[in-house]
Amino acid sequence: MRRWYGDQTSGPGLVCGVLFDDIDVAAAPLSLVAVGGRLDPPTLRSAYRNGVFPWPASEEEERRHDKELRKLVRKRLVPLLPDTPQGPMVPWTSPHPRAVLLTHQLSVPRSVRQLMRRCGWTTTVDVAFEQVLAHCSDRAEGTWITGAMRRGYTDLHREGGAHSVEVWDGDRLVGGLYGVLTGRLFSGESMFFLESGASKVAVVDLCRRLVEADVPVLDTQTESEHLRAMGQVLAHRDEYLEVVRSLRDQPAVIPTGRRPTSAR
Repeated sequence: MRRWYGDQTSGPGLVCGVLFDDIDVAAAPLSLVAVGGRLDPPTLRSAYRNGVFPWPASEEEERRHDKELRKLVRKRLVPLLPDTPQGPMVPWTSPHPRAVLLTHQLSVPRSVRQLMRRCGWTTTVDVAFEQVLAHCSDRAEGTWITGAMRRGYTDLHREGGAHSVEVWDGDRLVGGLYGVLTGRLFSGESMFFLESGASKVAVVDLCRRLVEADVPVLDTQTESEHLRAMGQVLAHRDEYLEVVRSLRDQPAVIPTGRRPTSAR
């Protein structure tokens, strides 16, 4: 039986069992559904299989944020995952509502279609995962992609769970994104661009490849203006979690070959 806050027997707010399998995410009163644990492949896989993802504060604000998380645990408002190491605790979230793209219903804005026809760029999958991750974390305003996050997703990528899309201008990387494939559902984590429009091109390319792989849902986590223009919709958390459960055990393989953006 899944459990929620306040009914644990192993200490203040401590969750035992199989990580997120032991939490009733749908019943969580907050978007924040758990804290602690490790940013390693087993924990990440468990999280995504249950509609949850990590969302740490920037490294500059980790200490202040950590104090707030520990208060929530002490008050039993949020559960603590087992095997939590010393140092800042990881916050795990499942937003309500959840923003998603239905890959077969992607709407490509006219400006993006024109860019893809004339730019001469190409796209690949999993050719430069660590470069994409580094660019996504290189933000002037600060980033939640901490060193621990980079290590965790890199390890997950090496195990075949995390993937990147790269956009190239010749041999120069100009945009891309990365995320996690869980069965027939892809969870986008972050994107970047060095040339205007390159991140949007990455989204279009990813959706087209996901359609080929029979992956119907691209989880985009939270609402954004440019993804709304591509057909992003909002789903109730209960509905999203039902979709996750229905798709997470159905294997899919994303096509990886190099493609010109002008092909379609």
